Amino acid sequence: MGAQSSGPDRTGPIVRTSSQPWGEAEAREALPARRRVTLRHGYAVGRLLLAAAGIIALIGNYEYVLLFPTFAAYNVFTYFTVQSAIGAVVAFVFGAIVALRQDKDPQWLDLFRALVTTYILVSGIVFLTIVIQSSSRDYSMEVPWPSQVLHFYIPVIALLDWLTDTGKARLSWRFLRWIMPYPIVWGVFTLVRGAQVGWYPYFFLDPAQVSGPLETAAYCLIAVVLFLGIAAVLVATSRLSWRPRSRGAGGSVPN
Repeated sequence: MGAQSSGPDRTGPIVRTSSQPWGEAEAREALPARRRVTLRHGYAVGRLLLAAAGIIALIGNYEYVLLFPTFAAYNVFTYFTVQSAIGAVVAFVFGAIVALRQDKDPQWLDLFRALVTTYILVSGIVFLTIVIQSSSRDYSMEVPWPSQVLHFYIPVIALLDWLTDTGKARLSWRFLRWIMPYPIVWGVFTLVRGAQVGWYPYFFLDPAQVSGPLETAAYCLIAVVLFLGIAAVLVATSRLSWRPRSRGAGGSVPN
């Protein structure tokens, strides 16, 4: 009887000693999760700052063009840079909200982020090319601080945000098909509108500033290569940095 009654006493301490390492392992696993949440909060703050910088730069850019009496203020909204910058501000705000609430981005958000990141990067490259070419033409081009923020600083920081963000989704290569529709619609609208009002936002679209339609087509082809090339880099980096999600977090964009 005594030997039988002592059996539970012997098993009791074994259960308690085996539960302690399990609790310690659970605590160790929780620490990386807390680090990831803190990092995501940092990305959220950074994106909100980017959104604020974009809004301030857009306002500053509008106030700058008002200094030119011959420039129609409403023309500023036809610039591809301004339209893509507005889209980027929206993406930054949504990206910050999601980063505060979730450990991983939903697919629609990263698709939208990839689109606007591509657009603002192309805008920056094209603007830089125009500034460089202005030195070889008969005019000089001033680059005020709003243009510097919209064309250079924000695109570079947005690219760094994309490259270092481990919470983004794994994009499919089929994403590339969604890159060109908006630029094509914008280009057609700009050419039609420019022919009617006699003003174009960029010199290579203005027939009076190029040698002919072939030069305009050449510039447009270069722009298409830039759009698709930058988008391909964003897709490739999203696939390299991808980490398997939990089953409850949803899958990636289909291949």
